[in-house]
Amino acid sequence: MSDKGEARVTGLGGVFYRVKDPAATREWYREVLGVDGPYGPQFDWEAEPMAHPYSLISHFEDDSYIKPGKNGFMINLRVHDLDGFLKKLEKAKVKVLDKADEGYGKFAWILDPNGVKIELWEQVEDRLP
Repeated sequence: MSDKGEARVTGLGGVFYRVKDPAATREWYREVLGVDGPYGPQFDWEAEPMAHPYSLISHFEDDSYIKPGKNGFMINLRVHDLDGFLKKLEKAKVKVLDKADEGYGKFAWILDPNGVKIELWEQVEDRLP
């Protein structure tokens, strides 16, 4: 581990992308996913229940993992109690594209109203695999 006083990158600060209607997109994130903030969905790490939460940036040679998203990127959102959250999405009539349990985490995929693929991820191991 690196020294906490060392100048370094400490994590993902945000995801920024263009949409035709930012207000409608923010409303969808607020209503469907339950996340809000002054500039769009905002997450506070101190609210994270895992002892060692992590985020990652992953690179792919092609967009097969990102499809059916249309924009060449995907947003991964951390979720506490993915199964319970999927029940909420079902009530909101959000189509779940697929689900998987990889051992180190549980996953599900949806599309936002702009066709951006969102990967919902419940961290189940304390550290990176």
